[in-house]
Amino acid sequence: MQIRNKTLGVSAIGLLAVGTATGLCAQALLHPQSADTPQPVTAAHLVPPTSAPNYRAIVAENQAAVVGITTAAAMPMSDMDSDSNSGDDNPLSQFFHGMPMPPRARGMMHAQGSGFIISTDGLVLTNAHVVAGAKQVTVKLSDHREFKAKVLGADHSSDIAVLKIDAHDLPTVQLGNSDLLGVGDYVLAIGQPFGLEETATAGIVSAKGRNLPGDSYVPFIQTDAAVNPGNSGGPLFDANGAVVGINAQIYSNSGGYQGVSFAIPINLAMQVENQIVKTGKVTHARLGVEVQTLDQSLADSFKLKTPNGALVAQVEPDSAAAKAGIKAGDVILKFDGQPIVDAGGLSARVGVAAPGDKASLEVWREGKTLTLTAIIGAASATTVADASGAPAEQGKLGLALRPLNPEERQQAGVASGLLVESARGHAADAGIQPGDVVLSVDGTPVQSVEQLRKIVGSHADQVALLIQRGNTRLFVPVGLT
Repeated sequence: MQIRNKTLGVSAIGLLAVGTATGLCAQALLHPQSADTPQPVTAAHLVPPTSAPNYRAIVAENQAAVVGITTAAAMPMSDMDSDSNSGDDNPLSQFFHGMPMPPRARGMMHAQGSGFIISTDGLVLTNAHVVAGAKQVTVKLSDHREFKAKVLGADHSSDIAVLKIDAHDLPTVQLGNSDLLGVGDYVLAIGQPFGLEETATAGIVSAKGRNLPGDSYVPFIQTDAAVNPGNSGGPLFDANGAVVGINAQIYSNSGGYQGVSFAIPINLAMQVENQIVKTGKVTHARLGVEVQTLDQSLADSFKLKTPNGALVAQVEPDSAAAKAGIKAGDVILKFDGQPIVDAGGLSARVGVAAPGDKASLEVWREGKTLTLTAIIGAASATTVADASGAPAEQGKLGLALRPLNPEERQQAGVASGLLVESARGHAADAGIQPGDVVLSVDGTPVQSVEQLRKIVGSHADQVALLIQRGNTRLFVPVGLT
């Protein structure tokens, strides 16, 4: 779960209003009023005549399709020497005295997240940051079955990843339409905060189309449903039990929930998923302008009544914007009829469009409004991260090695050693990374790949490799079975 250090105000006066109204009604019963006295506003006038959603039914129907995701990645050398079993970094450790934390594999860093199944044959959606840098991804179902997952692709621009597990006849969620959400709508999140399985939390939609620093492409759904580390990648359901978002980020000073959570709209997520599954690439829409947000001074300069819109600072040659006739100094007020409040709002609107879409732009130019039509272009197609793209495993260890050249030996301050060019299998599981230097095997200095293979070949279960990473040396036990 990523932490965003940006204050976003949230108004929560609904319950206060209802409580005040109820108090007025009670007072009216005690003190009858004349016909000329205005009647108090009742709670029925403030609250729509609809009941709260059946959260129990939503959880019962969908919890089997919500999964836990555990990743294993190589741990930085500086962290290898720390006590990995202390559990002091667990925010819930104070509530679980006397319960020892499970040991972690030496040299490996484990992380947890959530996800949900969207097809009966094993497609799983989650956040890209949940699986970023992972050497191994494991999906755990609600019935406690575990599957090794393949990362079909991860698009970091939208923070969407698609996983595949080898299973069939799986339960799936129902996908909703995030465009139909409104502020105040009920929502329910299911996930694994801090590794606590099948945790459900509820709230409302606090805002739509939120643009966060560095994430202008995604028009986030803001909610007050409790979301914590471990909820990342889990589903956000609407009142009908359909998935309308993927829980992705929180605002927090403490690292935990503070009432402001953000989810990626499911409509955007499925656009990315479809591209990953069909083509292995993700292409994002592009208008081809650099824009900035207006302040009151700029609005006055351009003779605008309010500082709303996206001010065009530059237009890329031969871009969709240039072909549509947009010029530097224009203020884009609407995109396909939707008001543009600031620069981030335009980026979000373009982001959910598809290359080739036709968009109507309302533009303010020289004190007048005009309407232009743009054919949305495409950003350079990006080949998404693929777990199967790593170098082929070599030998029992899974290492691709070469001897150090004289300059590298001098820089490392060693007489001999083998440079790790890629690591998979047992070696990667133990935490060995590309760039490490293998100095010895079971205490025997190694000078050639053939020598290392011979030593490893004489062992059946495990070897101890002395590796150097930067200025640090450490023995790393590597299993062979």
